Amino acid sequence: MEFSPSLMCIDYLDMKSQLEALDPLVDRFHIDFMDGHFTKNIALSPDLVKAMRSVTTKPFDAHFMAEDPHDWLDLFAELGCEYLSPHAEVINTDAFRVIDHIRAIGAKPGIVLNPATSIDAIRYYMGRLDMITVMTVDVGYAGQKFIPEMLEKIRELRRLKEENHYQYIIQVDGSCNAKTFKRLEEAGAESLVVGTSGLFNLDPDMNLAWQKMQENYSNATGKER
Repeated sequence: MEFSPSLMCIDYLDMKSQLEALDPLVDRFHIDFMDGHFTKNIALSPDLVKAMRSVTTKPFDAHFMAEDPHDWLDLFAELGCEYLSPHAEVINTDAFRVIDHIRAIGAKPGIVLNPATSIDAIRYYMGRLDMITVMTVDVGYAGQKFIPEMLEKIRELRRLKEENHYQYIIQVDGSCNAKTFKRLEEAGAESLVVGTSGLFNLDPDMNLAWQKMQENYSNATGKER
């Protein structure tokens, strides 16, 4: 299992020290960009991402909660985001062009599915993706309640991946914590975005918070991180 801290949940007054503590520990960092239109919130502007990138070395996965992600893809690639993941709900009129463009600018294409969005929405291009992120909460705000119906979506993505030898990472975003680790593991998740309940609220010291998160995962799943 891979773990990706959601940086919209970081303590902005202690951002530099928390990032420096987490950087040796994480698999990647999750960047939530919100334009205030796709969802009624605003988070992680390009300038803030640039500052975060300057003190980190691990890959960035940029999750675009934006009505028009086309406006942002090149900029976030230039900022050093290795994965660019727009929402299926806003690119399905030109998904193949978007995927080709992301590869052309040197990044890895991902896609994000809202809870109510079916896998059928991406079926014809899922084999071209490097990451598929399943939202297990409605987008926009941290701390929401887990939607258990999404476990079936994760299982289906895992089945399709194995049957077709696809290469995408199955990532889950939303309420990934001690209460859900076991179910997510069993469903076939491969990467978990950890936010307030999964990581940042466990301890103000990020080294201790990470240790507690690993213990929670091991206790829930019976597996070592």
